[in-house]
Amino acid sequence: MRKTNSAFILIGIFIILIIFFVITGIRGYNELIQIQEQVTLQQSNIQTQLQRRNDLIPNLVETVKGYASHEQAIFTDIAQTRSKLSGATSIDELTQAEQTMQNALNRLLVVVENYPDLKADKQYTALMDELAGTENRIQVARRDYNEIAQAYNSKIKQFPTVIFAGIMGFEKADYFEASDVSQNAPIVSFGERGAALPNFGHPNLLFTI
Repeated sequence: MRKTNSAFILIGIFIILIIFFVITGIRGYNELIQIQEQVTLQQSNIQTQLQRRNDLIPNLVETVKGYASHEQAIFTDIAQTRSKLSGATSIDELTQAEQTMQNALNRLLVVVENYPDLKADKQYTALMDELAGTENRIQVARRDYNEIAQAYNSKIKQFPTVIFAGIMGFEKADYFEASDVSQNAPIVSFGERGAALPNFGHPNLLFTI
């Protein structure tokens, strides 16, 4: 009789444990789905801001062409880089395309330094104002993405989530890491209009309007 009672107790404990893990697994799965959706949303925000900058660049290039039409190599590089950035989908692809774009823009802005009349062009200064605002939004989008990615990555490593996260296909989210050129603090100057212009991470460029 005692053996029977012990068996029932063990079976009961086993069933309770199964129920506990099932409930915990369902709850953990739902939480991971929610935070994974936030990671996807924040990645989309980065792409939106990068596309916003991509849309401004052709106008910038055309303005510069009016003063430096012979710089065809730079214009070609920027056009090719824009295509790569538009086609990027993963964080790794975005990071690589972003670094290439920053390098190309730095080269373009070095050219601008040789044309004082271009720097005083109203269309050019207006575009640079828009680019400066877009750069700020890109930085905010990167920060927000990395914060939610860190929260997600921590969640899939925690017990008991770690038990089923890998089985259910929840993989580590990549971080949007600053490229070598963007790790340098921007150097800006304030002209009469008081607008700060981006130097796209180049440590030796100083832009004024």
